[in-house]
Amino acid sequence: MKISYKTEKGIFYNGDLEKVLSSKKFEKYKGEINLIFFSPPFPLNRKKKYGNLQGQEYIDWLSNLAIKLKDYLSDDGSIVIEMGNSWESGNPIMSTLALKALISFLEAADYRLCQQFVWHNTAKLPSPTEWVTKKRIRVKDSFTHIWWMSKTEYPKANNRNILEEYSKKMKRLLKNKSYNSGRRPSEHNIGEKSFLTNNNGAIPSNVIVAANTVSRSPYLTYCKENGIIPHPARMPLDLPEFFIKFLTEENDLVLDPFGGSNTTGEAAESLNRNWLSVEINEDYIEGSKGRFSKIKK
Repeated sequence: MKISYKTEKGIFYNGDLEKVLSSKKFEKYKGEINLIFFSPPFPLNRKKKYGNLQGQEYIDWLSNLAIKLKDYLSDDGSIVIEMGNSWESGNPIMSTLALKALISFLEAADYRLCQQFVWHNTAKLPSPTEWVTKKRIRVKDSFTHIWWMSKTEYPKANNRNILEEYSKKMKRLLKNKSYNSGRRPSEHNIGEKSFLTNNNGAIPSNVIVAANTVSRSPYLTYCKENGIIPHPARMPLDLPEFFIKFLTEENDLVLDPFGGSNTTGEAAESLNRNWLSVEINEDYIEGSKGRFSKIKK
């Protein structure tokens, strides 16, 4: 394990994750991390350059990781995991491996499942190709699940930090102070003043719509200028930003154990949070430097 670089708010470690979590130097972070946000390698049937396990081996690996990460999480901290979908090899049938891995992850460390989110990627290419674009017997798979869990039923969280702009209709309602109140067919009784309070925004749903369609950015420019191939599975900044705002406060500590191109570190730094990232691939780490204006030696 070694420190690849530091910024004003964060540190990027280069090394094998399991060895990093077991190292004496990293032990100082035990119980100090407020949010662990990551997207582990998916249990895909076809091997990717960034690595992925399969079958029971994947489940066992993720379960072991759950136990090790728990030691580093603060008592009111959260873990947020993006879990992609996978398909049975050679068949137009979805695999249940990701779900089995999730349940095993929860049970291995006795986490509480706080809420399920869906990331709808509007720019995702049609897949799985064999069944969607060739034989035309499935529709494209354009979402992944994001699972929020913690040690306790009441981790730190505040949805006031992620309010969305009111719709035009809601703005008009607040202005006119009038709407159709009364009992609905659903048997809900809407009071005459139930929706007249201006809360400065609407509470978002658990469906996050975001596309990673950025063609120009400091990160991509840096990679091009330095002959670095960009990370093949980057996520949009919107995802880590949403959960960092929702589940942490300024100067809290955020960890991405699969740092990759360090989208999480960039989001944390921009929101005045401290961050740690771990990545085994040195090329990914080198490219991630393009996300920061000031790198400390």
